[in-house]
Amino acid sequence: MGGLRVEGISHDWGACRALDNVSFAVEPGRFCALLGPNGAGKSTLFGMLTRLFTPRSGRIAVAGHDLAREPRAALAQMGVVFQASTLDPDLTVKRNLLYFAALHGLSGREAETRAMAALDRLGMVERAGEKTAKLNGGHRRRMEIARALLHGPKVLLLDEATVGLDAASRAAITAHVHDLASQGMTVLWATHLVDEVRAKDRLVILHRGQVLADGEAGDIGGDDLTSRFLSLTGERA
Repeated sequence: MGGLRVEGISHDWGACRALDNVSFAVEPGRFCALLGPNGAGKSTLFGMLTRLFTPRSGRIAVAGHDLAREPRAALAQMGVVFQASTLDPDLTVKRNLLYFAALHGLSGREAETRAMAALDRLGMVERAGEKTAKLNGGHRRRMEIARALLHGPKVLLLDEATVGLDAASRAAITAHVHDLASQGMTVLWATHLVDEVRAKDRLVILHRGQVLADGEAGDIGGDDLTSRFLSLTGERA
């Protein structure tokens, strides 16, 4: 199993209910957009999924492993790209990946093979020897995605992965991650941008900690997902 299951997750920040009985499931090989305005609870949910903190109630399963009962097995099947970059700008692309591989207990020829294979999947092989500081924003994001794939996870989480990128870079990154899903990766893509969602994507709309819609994007939004999203969340165009 390579899917992701979230069941009845609730969490409070003091008197503020950040997540309220959030439930959804993403099948293996599906791209699921977690769509919500800023403050919807997306980052709080990612904190739960990555075990930065534990929910007040509910259950999370990653590739068939219960996150609370089997945290090491669950996290081993998860690759994560956070909103803030965590790359070392003074290292080359390849050296950044090899350092991360070492944190997963990978070294020598295996680490090298996995690093180059991950870069190849994201069209970054020709950048392997460049210093990270010299890369543009789009290539840095591709590099972070490649790094998240090094240990062979079945589930890929991305929290606002295109923040700060121009339109062309956003489109390229979104296309790359859709390709990963088409190759069998389970993807949860958190965003507040409707134009990053395709009609055939799985879509979960989150607002004020609650799931307002869950299904195929084309079924939820019809011919105008933007209007539907704004209507559900009360946001202004």
